[in-house]
Parts: sequence; C-alpha cells; structure tokens
Amino acid sequence: QVQLVELGGRLVQAGGSLRLSCAASGILFRTNGANWYRQAPGKQRELVAAITGGGTTNYPDSVKGRFTISLDNDKNTVYLQMYSLKPEDTAVYYCQTSRGWRPYWGQGTQVTVSL
Repeated sequence: QVQLVELGGRLVQAGGSLRLSCAASGILFRTNGANWYRQAPGKQRELVAAITGGGTTNYPDSVKGRFTISLDNDKNTVYLQMYSLKPEDTAVYYCQTSRGWRPYWGQGTQVTVSL
C-alpha cells in the first residue's frame, strides 16, 4: 500500500521561507521520481516542481528561482524548499508520484502567505 504524508504547511508572511516534506511508504522516490502540485481556491491544480529518480528537476516560470525540490533517498522523502513567498503562493500543496500509469497523491498541506 502506497502512502504519501506531507508536512510543513503553515501561515507565513510574504517574503518568508518554508520547507515542505513528503515521506513515502510502499514506493521509492529514487525509482519513480516525485512532484509537488498546488491548488488554490477556485483554481486548477498546477505542477510547481518535479524531480526524477536521478535528480533532474523542473519548475514552471512562476516559481523558478524561488522553489527547490530535493530528494533524500535514505529517508525516502521529497522536500520543497520555498523562498520569497508571495500571497499568490497560497494553496494546498500536494506531493505526487506514480508507478507506471497509476498516480499516487498525498493528503495535502495548507500553505498560507499573508501580506
């Protein structure tokens, strides 16, 4: 059984930093890679960071230079380090991975950025 558990979301002031973590069981990030998505109220879920098992990363322009995704293979945990947070970064952040065609999602963690 695959489980993804995200931690780290909270209220933070604009300009601040935050690190989210996602621990996996039943699946290996070093084999399948991992992604972070976010969904703001009334908006579609969007990809904010991706990492392959080999460590290649990808970011959309909206977060490039401010967000960093990383893997700790010993802990089978993926992190999302976020800097220079903006109110528009407010969303529920989800960890995601896949095995073949089947995606797996965490429960989400709320990040709220205040002015």
